[in-house]
Amino acid sequence: MAATAATSSYDRLKELKQFDESKIGVKGLSDSGIKTIPDFFKHPPQTLSDLKCNSSEASTNKIPVIDLSLVNTPDHHQEIVNQIKEAAKSWGFFQVINHGVPTSVLDKTIEAIKAFHEQPQETKSKYYKRQELHGVMYASNTDLYRTEAASWLDSLKAWMGPKPLDPEELPAICRKEVVAWDLSATKVAETVMGLLSEGLGLEAGKFKELTFNESRVLVGHIYPYCPQPDLTVGITSHTDPGVVTVLLQNQIQGLQVRHEDEWVNVKPVHGGLIINVGDFLQIVSNGEYKSVEHRVVANSCKEARISVVEFFSLTQWKGDGYYGPLPELLSEEKPAIYRDFTAQEFLENFYSKGLDAKSLIQKITIN
Repeated sequence: MAATAATSSYDRLKELKQFDESKIGVKGLSDSGIKTIPDFFKHPPQTLSDLKCNSSEASTNKIPVIDLSLVNTPDHHQEIVNQIKEAAKSWGFFQVINHGVPTSVLDKTIEAIKAFHEQPQETKSKYYKRQELHGVMYASNTDLYRTEAASWLDSLKAWMGPKPLDPEELPAICRKEVVAWDLSATKVAETVMGLLSEGLGLEAGKFKELTFNESRVLVGHIYPYCPQPDLTVGITSHTDPGVVTVLLQNQIQGLQVRHEDEWVNVKPVHGGLIINVGDFLQIVSNGEYKSVEHRVVANSCKEARISVVEFFSLTQWKGDGYYGPLPELLSEEKPAIYRDFTAQEFLENFYSKGLDAKSLIQKITIN
């Protein structure tokens, strides 16, 4: 058995490298008309059985939808704070509508990311690389060599802040829209963070003061048609590591959120944006807000699923680089349930392996 595993492991690495060095991405495989997917995209039985038993039973649950149109009116502000607080506590995921970004801007952003991915391989391949943490990176599966099985997606990734990205580094076909979307998503994130801060009994500007929105990574995913969607996933089940995430998607379904031990299909609301709590926010809120597992199923539609995700996190760590639950939230009745952790622990936990769920939270929970 060990010999078989070693052989398959060696062959897998060779296949991975051939795929990676071809720079064609999943989009290239899909466009080529293949009928079967390469073995390194096939997920283990436990993942696939979980997909089958959960995806086929469409849950009647729906993630909360919160209308922000009256967020600045005294008569309705506290009600919206309460709605955001409850959604972040019980779901960790919610959609916001009437958030101030015109639908035309959302549509143009989706179209620009789609246009990048639909360029000829020789045009977009000059951005294909695996150097993370700065600049612009296009790749299939950013964790390709760290994960046990690859997922059926390609991604354009741009590190927008805290050091401003030179717009000239962005592909010309989506440059204007990516820069504009970064500004729009940041405004929405600031509004939501203010409401989340108030939900904890803090000042609305507390999260901004703590630089919780200054580290920004923008990712434009494409989930092309998959000929064997029952053997792989669009993106594996995981939680996001940072403070909050702002997600824009087209009308092709695929996103699922775990809620009360079942997977809930997230139906796109045209003009809406999805917000989710990251692991870092769960920790600093001392467990008041919850980061939640989510995944994307492989796309069985001929039309590609497009999503534009912006991850927000902090830039200013405490002292010589550590963090933990906010002291303002702790008392004798509510002691810290997580220990302090370092910036190095935070980064190593994310970049040393494939996507996973709450692994940092598990490591620092005080038993």
